[in-house]
Amino acid sequence: MEEFDIQEIETKEKKKTKSGFWKGFFSATFLFVVVAAVTLGIGLYIKIVSFSGNAGNLVTQNQKVQSKLEMLEMYIRGYYLDEIDDEQVEDYLYYGLVAGLGDPYAAYYNEEETQSMLDSSSGNYCGIGAVFSQNLVTGVITVTRVYEGCPSYEAGLLPEDILYQVEGEDVTGQDLTNVVTKIKGEEGTEVTLTMIRGEETLDFTMKRQMIEVPTIEHEMLENQVGYIMITEFDGVTDEQFQTALTELQNQGMKKLVIDLRNNGGGSVESVCNIADELLPEGAIVYTEYKGKEREARNSEADCINIPMSVIINGASASASEILSGALQDYGVATIVGTQSYGKGIVQSILDLQDGTALKLTTAKYYTPNGNDIHGVGITPDVEIDLPEELKTEVTLSFEEDVQLQKAIEVLQQ
Repeated sequence: MEEFDIQEIETKEKKKTKSGFWKGFFSATFLFVVVAAVTLGIGLYIKIVSFSGNAGNLVTQNQKVQSKLEMLEMYIRGYYLDEIDDEQVEDYLYYGLVAGLGDPYAAYYNEEETQSMLDSSSGNYCGIGAVFSQNLVTGVITVTRVYEGCPSYEAGLLPEDILYQVEGEDVTGQDLTNVVTKIKGEEGTEVTLTMIRGEETLDFTMKRQMIEVPTIEHEMLENQVGYIMITEFDGVTDEQFQTALTELQNQGMKKLVIDLRNNGGGSVESVCNIADELLPEGAIVYTEYKGKEREARNSEADCINIPMSVIINGASASASEILSGALQDYGVATIVGTQSYGKGIVQSILDLQDGTALKLTTAKYYTPNGNDIHGVGITPDVEIDLPEELKTEVTLSFEEDVQLQKAIEVLQQ
């Protein structure tokens, strides 16, 4: 989900042209995104990366495809019994084309879904206050974080609950961003989620409200150990991180723990700005696009110089792996926890110029040492897992959080 400024994709007021199925489809602006988990409203941060291209003969110059589409429409309009929703049919033509790639990260977004991404990037949204991730092999969607004080918390959702249905519709295997759009909605309206917890199937009805997503939490622990938890990387996270870092430094911080557990990613621009505060001069991450050589995103020489540790787990993905991988490669932080998710590819969002968007996998990224972590993840320097019974807890006490304890312990060595 390289960076995004919100003006990049605008929801245009002009009406879609129903007859022009492919009109405007093949000339677009690239937006660079890295994301694996989606918060109910946490989304993509977008910056235009100049690009325009032609379709070739996939569809527009393929007479067989054109003729078949015309025949299908003729039969549908001539024989289909019920009323036809032209807009829905058009959307599903686009959904189907992208689904044909067989890429679980690729997706077409209609106007509503595209606007949902933009609304999410501000750090505020109207929803239930939970984070979900998706297993791309099984399509299963799982809760990874529940925010205290939000509708999801009040209703009793727990981490590792499996999302089965939204308003009675089975969402397993659907694009995660589209599922999030179904859950969000107008403030004060209700949404019912059907969850699987162990052998139980449970319904939770929640009233949507405006959510201010807390992307950074920080505090000073004992012995002048600073603690910063980053829940995701959105358009405000780097500024919030700088504020937290400055406050901890003013309190006399001598060591730092960064908590990236259950952080599914977000803005590359944001994570690189944060990495620049922590790394010496050199590459933060390399990206490699189709037909191009690797390009480096670099940090400057000025950075903090204190012992650091980073906590990761299996839901730490994408931008989280960029940060933890870079800190590990430079040897400036000890990585603690369990193997990370392993998402080392880049999705780009193309503005289709009519308020809709297309997400495609367009590049791979590599750590500063050139490591390809896709499908592998970041291996911790010190492996330690939470007890199984604690993985469904919304919050952990310090006494329960053995991973945090270990992250502090390695700083004392």
